[in-house]
Amino acid sequence: MKFLPVFAQDTPPADPAGQTGQPAGPGQAGAAPAGPLGNLMSFAPIILIGLFFLVVLLPAQRRQKREAADRLAKMKPGAKVILNSGIVGKIVTVKDGEDEIVIKSDDTKLRVLKASVASVTDDSATTSEPAKS
Repeated sequence: MKFLPVFAQDTPPADPAGQTGQPAGPGQAGAAPAGPLGNLMSFAPIILIGLFFLVVLLPAQRRQKREAADRLAKMKPGAKVILNSGIVGKIVTVKDGEDEIVIKSDDTKLRVLKASVASVTDDSATTSEPAKS
């Protein structure tokens, strides 16, 4: 019994057009791509995906990073914050070298990560006004 590997194949038969000396026509196999843009068109989907990343995704990512940096810059004691979980409170302490802040919500103090802050509003201007009687 002969064992032939699956990948071993005989050489393909010669092209009938090549045997007679006639050039291959446009409908026959082995024809060259039509025009100089034939090879470039095979890369068109890859080029379009690259353009999509450059035009749509990268600016959106930059905008999100810029908004996060602005949010971190606004975090000062006394500022009102809303966390991603929906908790609303005021910042008590912020340390520059740490990832945590302490907020006060009613009678409770919470230590939370800076990344969990969804929005920051500066309430220092409204709290500094004296109450009118």
